[in-house]
Amino acid sequence: MSDVEEEYEEQGEFNVSTEAEEEVEPEEVEEEDEEQDEEQRVEVEEDEERHEHQEHHEEERPKPKPLVPQLAPPKIPEGDRVDFDDIHRKRMEKDLLELHTLIDVHFDQRKKDEEELISLKDRIENRRSERAEIHRVRTEREKDRQNRIAEERNRKEDDEAKKKAVDDLKKKKVLSGMGNFGGFLAKAETRKGKRLTGLEIKKKTLGERRKTLNVDTMREDALKHEAQEMWNSIYQLESEKFDHTEYMKHQKYEIIVLLNRIQHAQKFKKILGKGKVAGRWK
Repeated sequence: MSDVEEEYEEQGEFNVSTEAEEEVEPEEVEEEDEEQDEEQRVEVEEDEERHEHQEHHEEERPKPKPLVPQLAPPKIPEGDRVDFDDIHRKRMEKDLLELHTLIDVHFDQRKKDEEELISLKDRIENRRSERAEIHRVRTEREKDRQNRIAEERNRKEDDEAKKKAVDDLKKKKVLSGMGNFGGFLAKAETRKGKRLTGLEIKKKTLGERRKTLNVDTMREDALKHEAQEMWNSIYQLESEKFDHTEYMKHQKYEIIVLLNRIQHAQKFKKILGKGKVAGRWK
């Protein structure tokens, strides 16, 4: 075959291949457009389902969504058919992984809450025991203080009772001396004449002081005047009673002082024997 014929054959093959390519190109373009539309539709569906899934979880759990490892969406290879079963399986695996993550987070949070509750109960018990101990210590201190006060009061009462007993003994001694002196005066009076008894003296005194009053026939002014006179007389009697009481106390004090001097002088006399005692020679 000549060179010219070879050139014609090559040109013919090129033209045929060109025509075949031109016939195939529209079909491939249409298939590519359909694949792109299908990919866009699948992505839109995935976005919608993901959005609905997120809204559903937000409604069920108000808590912030924990971090979930990001899984790359499955890539659809160009020129192959879409495997919806594989996409659904991967989506279920992703949902299952998220569910396990949420369950783990829930149990971790529940464990932390239980630990905090136990710690709170322990703190409450410790505070309660500390308060009980403080109350017990305060009660013991107050009890000790009350016991000390009672002991001090009893001691003072005993001291006062002892002091009063000593004073009463001294008074009895003084009064016994005064009684002997009174008996001596009574004997002296009986020698002079008949002496009235105490009841007779009381009746005589009351007869002199008491006046008969006819209140039924008195007017208001007379009653006021009589009441004022009675008050004045009572006041006078009380004043005299007070004066006599004070005078008696003074006399008792002088008697006690004299008795003490006599006892001291007698002790001094026993020690020194004869000598000058109380300004006189014995």
